[in-house]
Amino acid sequence: MSEIIDSYKIRKIAVTIRETDNDNRLLVECNDGTFKSDFTVSRYEYSYYKRHMNQKILDAYKKGYEEEGGEEEL
Repeated sequence: MSEIIDSYKIRKIAVTIRETDNDNRLLVECNDGTFKSDFTVSRYEYSYYKRHMNQKILDAYKKGYEEEGGEEEL
């Protein structure tokens, strides 16, 4: 398994940042117990745009709950 760079929570969403085979890319894994998502970002994006990335994660999870017809509060 790849090395964990960072892990934290955004409200109910557990976020884990891992190394990938590509030295310039990181894997972002998100899980709130209902939905699971992962995507890659460059090291530069992670270092300089982490706040923006976290807001996009929150927005995506909110949208997912709305599309499922739920009112889940993050």
